[in-house]
Amino acid sequence: MITSTETETNSDTDTETRSGAGGSADRRTARAARRPARGRAVSIPISVAGWTAAGAALIAAVCVLAWLLIAARGELADRDAAAAAQQHAEQAATEYAVGASTIDYTDLDAWIAKLKAGTSGQLTTKFDATAPKLEDILVPLQWKSSATPVAAKVMSEDDGVYRVDVFLSVSSTSAQTPDGGQTTVTYNVTLDANDGWKITDVGGIDGAMPLK
Repeated sequence: MITSTETETNSDTDTETRSGAGGSADRRTARAARRPARGRAVSIPISVAGWTAAGAALIAAVCVLAWLLIAARGELADRDAAAAAQQHAEQAATEYAVGASTIDYTDLDAWIAKLKAGTSGQLTTKFDATAPKLEDILVPLQWKSSATPVAAKVMSEDDGVYRVDVFLSVSSTSAQTPDGGQTTVTYNVTLDANDGWKITDVGGIDGAMPLK
């Protein structure tokens, strides 16, 4: 037989037991809420569109920079090639003009060979035709001359054809002027880079010789 006192005691014990169990459950729930659940993915807000746009902009910038570098190198290469061609034209024209102005009446064959050196077929034929007339003038005069380069400049270039003005200081002696004389002569030399830098035309030779 259960007395009232025992009933009250049991009731109190049950109440405490339920209260303690509930408190423990609440604490476990709170701790679980603070801990991330295992196996759950943590989402980080990343803008895929933003990363894609940034990557595309970077690639575009790199491509533009590469194109600019290639274009700059191409321009420099073209400029260097043009400068080298111009220098070659001036040097070749100068060498020809010096040879054409260096004359010794006792060895006109060597001089005529210099006149024809590096010239086109048409110009070579022209010098072959005029050589006898030149000998008739230079031998009686006992003409000798030598030349010193002063300057050379490309005056024009058209599709690989260069026209160069060459300035020489020419010293000469002859039967009429045994003490010699000096004059400045200008040659107009045309060279064709497309034909192995052949000389296609020459003007000013008469300035270095006693031609009437």
